[in-house]
Amino acid sequence: MAKFIPLGDISSLLQRYASGEIAPTRLVEMIHAEIQNDPNHVWISVLPLESLRYYARQVEVKDMSSLPLYGIPFAIKDNIDLAELPTTAACPAYTYTPTHSAMVVQKLIKAGAIPIGKTNLDQFATGLNGTRSPYGVCRNAFNPDYISGGSSSGSAVAVAKGWVCFSLGTDTAGSGRVPAAFNNLIGYKPTKGWISTRGVVPACRSLDTVSIFAFTAADAARVLMISAGYDTEDIYSRQKEAYGFDFAAASHFRFAIPRKQHLQFFGNQESERLFTEAVRQLETLGGKAIEIDFEPFLEAARLLYEGPRVAERYAAIQSFYESQSDQIVAPVREIIAKAKCYSAADAYKGLYQLRSIKQHADEIWRDADCLVTPTAGTIYPIPAMLKEPIRLNTHLGYYTNFMNLLDYAAIAIPVGFQNDGLPFGITLAAPAHQDEPLLRLAHALQQAYCLPLGATGIAFPINNDFPELPDPNHVRIAVCGAHLSGLPLNEQLTCRQGRLVKSTTTSANYRLYALPGNPPQRPGLIRVDHHEQGVAIKVEVWELPTRELGSFVTGIPAPLSIGTLTLADGEMVKGFLCERYAIGNALDISHFGGWREYLQQIPAH
Repeated sequence: MAKFIPLGDISSLLQRYASGEIAPTRLVEMIHAEIQNDPNHVWISVLPLESLRYYARQVEVKDMSSLPLYGIPFAIKDNIDLAELPTTAACPAYTYTPTHSAMVVQKLIKAGAIPIGKTNLDQFATGLNGTRSPYGVCRNAFNPDYISGGSSSGSAVAVAKGWVCFSLGTDTAGSGRVPAAFNNLIGYKPTKGWISTRGVVPACRSLDTVSIFAFTAADAARVLMISAGYDTEDIYSRQKEAYGFDFAAASHFRFAIPRKQHLQFFGNQESERLFTEAVRQLETLGGKAIEIDFEPFLEAARLLYEGPRVAERYAAIQSFYESQSDQIVAPVREIIAKAKCYSAADAYKGLYQLRSIKQHADEIWRDADCLVTPTAGTIYPIPAMLKEPIRLNTHLGYYTNFMNLLDYAAIAIPVGFQNDGLPFGITLAAPAHQDEPLLRLAHALQQAYCLPLGATGIAFPINNDFPELPDPNHVRIAVCGAHLSGLPLNEQLTCRQGRLVKSTTTSANYRLYALPGNPPQRPGLIRVDHHEQGVAIKVEVWELPTRELGSFVTGIPAPLSIGTLTLADGEMVKGFLCERYAIGNALDISHFGGWREYLQQIPAH
């Protein structure tokens, strides 16, 4: 059999399929052979070869265009159900064999993805380091002497090694982000409830989120489009809501970072250097760093393990704990045992405290579009973690434990390597439902860094296209006159929660006129025919909540109207156009190139 070539991103594998270089059946045969030797302790169970061939053949009889994940192999954390394979949650005594796959797994298989097997984890998804499993310590893809991160350890390493193109993890306190940072991957934690947790062994059911490991933010977005959706049988499922200002598409955005006294790297100067460089890189993309008080976030993080919230982990496996606690690994058992120290009254007090903390934490969103932190301040060798499993694990959760408690979405992004060759990553976070701007900003940052994929050595594909993620709750409006920033009618946009996305120009087939009439003087933008001479006209593109569009359009006087404009980059947006009859007595000001430039020249005429 030919030598296995580590896999890269989804687009690259689809291109190999389309060219006929390889077929899904041949690929799964090669993957199955490759992963039989697993010194990193990545896999708990793998589908039999005949089962993998069956999945591949089901894909091959269909047209590629009908399956967005045609033949794409993926891995599943072993607290997520896959029919035919046991679910262990990394506890052999807990094992059961599901008759149905988890809802998210069903959706991915229906889209053409092929499950390879179930991956190792910190037992019952309790831990951020990858050492708490009777199936062996899951080792880092770059240096096996170091931790892989957890609890979704195997899911991350399976992708980093190039055995699969993406994988599913879970993220309650950072389990879908810390392993990504330690293995040079994207680790995307969606808004809670966007992806159904039906068929997932709970850790803290009200906080659990199915997460996605991938080589690129674009791939994470592709998997999200297929896996997300409201599930009437999941009591924590949520409908998507409007994400507001698309800061990733804007020429300028604001990102919050912790004040220096709150930045913790636990003695790792390399992490500190790489974080500083990442902040500078975000500034080159148009970001402005704003230092914030990080204490409310740290206070929220402490609630997860240092208060009554830990009782939710006990509730998830109460009957098993009471009957077979001796089958639970010591650090996990020690954490869950704390639950018995708290009462129902303590739980309510904890909820009240969290509400108060969230009010303070959410104040940053008045000044910032997203939050930027290290994903983890440092990484540890395996012996050090085994020697101090609780204290060092707490260090790993310094920047992650608060996310789900505060109902934020987050994405971990690789941003470079320490001098010893180990990866480092940062995390972008924003309030719930702002996932899509986060993913797009992560994509832009990946393009800027152009790092290799995982531990495969494969170069990042510069031209990797980001999938279109339409937002039905917002509409973009191009303005060219008195609605521009700082001009008299701009308030009609800002009072409707409009946000400036970018300043650009139309394509070069428009003309601009100054219409006669009382102040404020209005522009008339006309699209010309192919036989007429046109120019590119400066415009601003604003984003407006769809619910506000009706009242905005109602106030537009004739001869102006809202039509479709083509921008210089080919994007088509709604915008102001003028009926052609009105330009007969109007002044052609196209040669100025824009309304502001015309206004600046008025005193000279």
